[in-house]
Amino acid sequence: MRLAIQRVRKAEVSVDGQSVGKIGLGLFVLIGVGQGDKLEKADELANKLVNMRIMADQEDKMNLSVKDVGGEVLVVSQFTLYGDATNGRRPSFIKAAEPNLAKEIYERIIEKVRENGIKVETGNFGAYMKINAELDGPVTIIIES
Repeated sequence: MRLAIQRVRKAEVSVDGQSVGKIGLGLFVLIGVGQGDKLEKADELANKLVNMRIMADQEDKMNLSVKDVGGEVLVVSQFTLYGDATNGRRPSFIKAAEPNLAKEIYERIIEKVRENGIKVETGNFGAYMKINAELDGPVTIIIES
């Protein structure tokens, strides 16, 4: 799995011109699932996401988690995180998981983050989405399992 995590002041995702997910202060998370990824690893990554200290404290230091600040999380699936452009000019996506497995892991991460009392909004799995985000910092962290 690959997670691209961005600290945001606000973020919104829309499908066909309709807002489907919107948050204020918190984290915007893109999730890519690769071949061979396991559901059990989703629990570990969700826990890391909730508790990772990347939110600013009163001195503007990254000492707080999204949970500590009462922040929100916007989660969007993105198989293109497994794009490989090593050869040629067109990326290959053969390392991305099949949609059924990817959706199961994506939904498990969302469920586990919510179990921590965090408000979670989402995009629509597999849909073409437009995203507006106001980055904070900017802070971008990549996690790979």
